[in-house]
Amino acid sequence: MFTQRLKDLRKQAGLTQQEIAQSLQTSRQNYAQWENGKRKPSQETLEKFANYYNVSIDYLTGKSDIKDATAIDEDKLDQAIEKSLGFNGKPATEAEKASMKEALMIYLESLKNSD
Repeated sequence: MFTQRLKDLRKQAGLTQQEIAQSLQTSRQNYAQWENGKRKPSQETLEKFANYYNVSIDYLTGKSDIKDATAIDEDKLDQAIEKSLGFNGKPATEAEKASMKEALMIYLESLKNSD
């Protein structure tokens, strides 16, 4: 999944392997090995790719289909809220869950916009 996404992102950007390699301060051969799956990138290199293409590491590695690095994964948010307890220590009511989601969305958006 990683190799295909890396190649797709490069092609979508209309860039050559050489151009990306230069931007990331590596050789074209190194970049080609990552793109062809002959070499696995370090965490630091994954972060460079994610920053360069403005995607999440989870998207690059296939753990998520959400491309936008700043997008809020509402499914994960809903799952977390579903496991939450209400103020009385019992499972949260639907109204409490809706209030939690609204508050969290506002908070997460404010974090995203403060960058």
